[in-house]
Amino acid sequence: MTTPRLELRRLTRRFGSFTANDAIDLSIAPGEIHALLGENGAGKSTLVKMVYGVLRPDDGEILWEGAVAPPLDPSAARALGIGMVFQHFSLFEAMSVAENVALGLDHPGPMPALAERIRAVSTTYGLPLDPRREVHTLSVGERQRIEIVRCLLAEPRLLVMDEPTSVLTPSEVGTLFETLRRLADEGCSILYISHKLQEILALCETATVLRAGRVVARCDPRREDAAGLARLMMGEPRSGATEPHKAARAVAAPRGTPRLTLDGLDLPSRAPGEVALRSVSLKVRAGEILGIAGIAGNGQTELFAAVTGGRQATGASDVLIDERSCGHLGASARRALGLCSVPEERNGHAAVPNFSLADNAMLTAHRRGGLMRRGLLRRGAATDFANRAIADYNVRCGGPGALAATLSGGNLQKFIVGREIMQAPGVLVVAQPTWGVDVGAASVIHQALIALAGAGTAVLLISQDLDELLALCHLLAVLHAGMLSPVRPADALGVGEIGLLMGGVSNEADPGAAEAHAA
Repeated sequence: MTTPRLELRRLTRRFGSFTANDAIDLSIAPGEIHALLGENGAGKSTLVKMVYGVLRPDDGEILWEGAVAPPLDPSAARALGIGMVFQHFSLFEAMSVAENVALGLDHPGPMPALAERIRAVSTTYGLPLDPRREVHTLSVGERQRIEIVRCLLAEPRLLVMDEPTSVLTPSEVGTLFETLRRLADEGCSILYISHKLQEILALCETATVLRAGRVVARCDPRREDAAGLARLMMGEPRSGATEPHKAARAVAAPRGTPRLTLDGLDLPSRAPGEVALRSVSLKVRAGEILGIAGIAGNGQTELFAAVTGGRQATGASDVLIDERSCGHLGASARRALGLCSVPEERNGHAAVPNFSLADNAMLTAHRRGGLMRRGLLRRGAATDFANRAIADYNVRCGGPGALAATLSGGNLQKFIVGREIMQAPGVLVVAQPTWGVDVGAASVIHQALIALAGAGTAVLLISQDLDELLALCHLLAVLHAGMLSPVRPADALGVGEIGLLMGGVSNEADPGAAEAHAA
């Protein structure tokens, strides 16, 4: 038999009294594409962090090509040939793409030569990047490309990928899969983590399934279906659980006064790489979920900022909340008018990693959640608020005092979504709500958005997940190069037509983009 490229024997990691990984055995052969499956909090990220040397195991051993590996740190792991694409980015926003790539390479070489290598590799693999761009000007999808390209530049022998497609478009995913198959054919081993079960079925030949920190199953995904993999991950379905993407949309309220209106919104770019918004118009009424599709980097970040108050519009009446002009107002003033939001980047934007959940609740809910009285914060009320979010949204954590950084990505996302919904917003703007979360957490979030719309909130959903948009939204439009296509009923759009619009075909500026809906 071929000597495994990587072998884990009874690998164990504890955090205090909590055992994140309990005696994990796993083996990956050269050229094998191996899936690591499990719910949020099952122990996947902890396990791969030990493989990459970010964490040290408390027990067990790691073998590399048949020999026990020395204690690893990331530099030693890279020297062996282990590359890692993390779910959460490790990028400096004030630095350029090339500078960030250089920091992740042990021998980057001269910067001009590195920039050319970045262009060549990113072009070859269909993940275009401009080495000169500063990271703060990039979308989440473009930042993901940096992580992938940086890893590929090191020519790894084992490539560990933690949710690499969460913010990639279907065409980008297809290109990435072609790259991974080519790497595997050349002998590179790939350990692949994804909650998108169809990806596992299409790409992987072996799967190890974790539940509560233990290996519960091993299988060949090519002999399974999505439902079978979900059962292995989650055990028996919980009573009342709803299959992801199968829930009925909320019933839209009778047509009435729009709760959110964008009227010819223009937003100039302030720096190279930013996308200017041009005459963006839409209306969202009570009970409606309007989805915005598009390839990363086409103005989604700018649109979110313009709607939520992160950036002010050129005209006060460009943005209206319940018919009140607010384009000139900041984020706090818009929240006072009834707007809540969930940004796409949960760490650093939606939550402070080193704050407790109770303190993170105070960040946005201090007024609308009743957590402040006469200018003083109410600690007890914040703890109660966080406890309700934890209970209502099935957040697995150590209680309201747990630091946000200690939660898995999906559990933190459920808490953030719960924190915003519990404020009973008139308008909710949410970007990439299920990025990097498992099927169970996605279902909880989807049901929460549907229930919120059913209660009369206007929901603006910005997502790159077409399945999510088509499952949840009553109305849909596509953002391309800062221009919005006409808003149309989601049922009237097919995936092919959406794909053409995302690519800029038949998508022209239309100042009256939403008028068909308004009529």
